[in-house]
Amino acid sequence: MPLLVKNVHLVDPAQKLDGPGALLVAEGKVVAIGADAAAHPQAAGAEVLDGGGAVLAPGFVDLHVHFREPGQTRKESIETGSMAAVAGGFTSVCAMANTKPVNDSVAITEMMLSRAAKVDLCRYFPIGTVSRDMKGEELADMGTLKAAGCVAFSDDGLPVTNASLMRRALEYTRWLDLPVVAHEEDKDLAGKGYMHEGAVSASLGCLGIPAAAEEAMVARDLVLAEHTGGHLHLAHLSTKGSMRMVREAKARGLNITCEVTPHHFALSDKELMKFDSDYKMNPPLRSEGDIQALLEAIADGTVDAIATDHAPHGWDDKEVELPIAAFGVIGLETALPLALELLVNRKVIGLAKAISLFTAGPARVFHLDRQGLGSLQPGAPADFVLFDPSAKVQVDRAFIQSKSFNTPFKGWSLPGRVLGTWVGGRRVRG
Repeated sequence: MPLLVKNVHLVDPAQKLDGPGALLVAEGKVVAIGADAAAHPQAAGAEVLDGGGAVLAPGFVDLHVHFREPGQTRKESIETGSMAAVAGGFTSVCAMANTKPVNDSVAITEMMLSRAAKVDLCRYFPIGTVSRDMKGEELADMGTLKAAGCVAFSDDGLPVTNASLMRRALEYTRWLDLPVVAHEEDKDLAGKGYMHEGAVSASLGCLGIPAAAEEAMVARDLVLAEHTGGHLHLAHLSTKGSMRMVREAKARGLNITCEVTPHHFALSDKELMKFDSDYKMNPPLRSEGDIQALLEAIADGTVDAIATDHAPHGWDDKEVELPIAAFGVIGLETALPLALELLVNRKVIGLAKAISLFTAGPARVFHLDRQGLGSLQPGAPADFVLFDPSAKVQVDRAFIQSKSFNTPFKGWSLPGRVLGTWVGGRRVRG
């Protein structure tokens, strides 16, 4: 039976829709959207859902998650990660390759896709490695990985320190038409640091990771991207210098895209004064000046996507001394509320721009828009989310659907309650 969702505020940046209307879906596809959708002939026999004035947007696309399967399902699995995704309004996720074993083969890619198909909650897109076994010595078989279903290539969790290898990988992106996703970190500069190097680390006597550790690798890879003409996507950027270089590279016409995470524009390195490992991540939380630079880059269009870098860890990974605790935090359930509170409500950007950073922007970066994702144009898959931008959520264990609970936002009250999530016209949450 067709479904008519009426009395909603439609926000679809790809179609420049931002106002009242309705959505009509049938057989998993969008039939009509906008003010006239309710008058479409197929609406006569449709099931009707009154949205109560809530916001209806395309399903969110996350370019950067770690679902830990295979190998570390005590932290997260494809099933529990997918539950967290749809709870946060995400209908498509792109899963990083640093599983155990890593995703550098057709067998692992096919296993991931098979498992995701059985879970059948959100769309799951594997990311293959850049190098075999993520050792940074030899290129993975990128063409075969693409044929098996990978949508990008990344050794995320580790930088590609071999410049020649990165050059060749970027050259391959030109004919594979998929990006290399770079984790930008100079390991020699980062050393054994575990927080941002600055006034706070100095006052605490903690080993710091300088902004230069990220920026030096960003600079190198921008040079290689310009030399090769390849598509370079920069993951979880965190510093003022990185944003300046990306802005300048885009102005010169380089094929560069980038993402930022909610935790990097929400929190500064001052949080580490609590010595709470849920504030420990890589790249680390930076200075207030870096946060301001991220917000400016979001506002001026330098940033293409908001990604969560959802990185679940168990209590035994985090409930240890800060220097030896695992890097990483979860983020699927809190991404929309943080964007509403810190970007929209504080007038950094408008609601439509925020939604575009979760939908049309990321879909375009990994070419998922070619599958109709990131928008609700007629004929596209009926992946959408319904949310109340003013209703408050409390970040507690009952709210978090991930298997892990390593979030720095415990106890926060935030706007943005997801009322329902649909994938292919089928309600998977709410």
